[in-house]
Amino acid sequence: MYRRRETRREQLVADITNDLRRYSSDAQHIGHAFAGLHGLNGTDLHALIAVMDAELAGAPITPGRLGEKLNLSSGSVTALIDRLERAGHVRRDRDTGDRRKVFLRYADRGAALAMEFFQPLGHRTDAAMAGFSDDELEVVRRFMTVMVATMREHLDQVRATRPEPAHREPR
Repeated sequence: MYRRRETRREQLVADITNDLRRYSSDAQHIGHAFAGLHGLNGTDLHALIAVMDAELAGAPITPGRLGEKLNLSSGSVTALIDRLERAGHVRRDRDTGDRRKVFLRYADRGAALAMEFFQPLGHRTDAAMAGFSDDELEVVRRFMTVMVATMREHLDQVRATRPEPAHREPR
């Protein structure tokens, strides 16, 4: 980060690392702008992203799995889902095979709000990617897959080593 870059490779790595940091920061600001505009907090936003990612992968997320992903207790997850459902961002669907199982899905109203807000960014992203060949995009995709996995591994390690909050006696 703050060390001397003596080779072309070291300079490239530093530049890419700096670009990723700026991209991440800007993405957070954009996400927080969307959240603020729609009365959501950071956890709400992370929950919506998890629901969307699960749906895009073709495997809708359950409340229990959402709690694991966000590191929340079951009570907190229930309150979170209730809040997002009341606001029209998610809906609960029962599994047709096992009526006890609930899946979370992006609600039409929430999807429309997200589409309206993020569509201009999608157009800019599409335009930026149009300047790259398929082979170049394959390399970028491979790089991003590795970087996402690396970040996820680090996050999992941080969560695993973080001390549990001190138990407080009720008053």
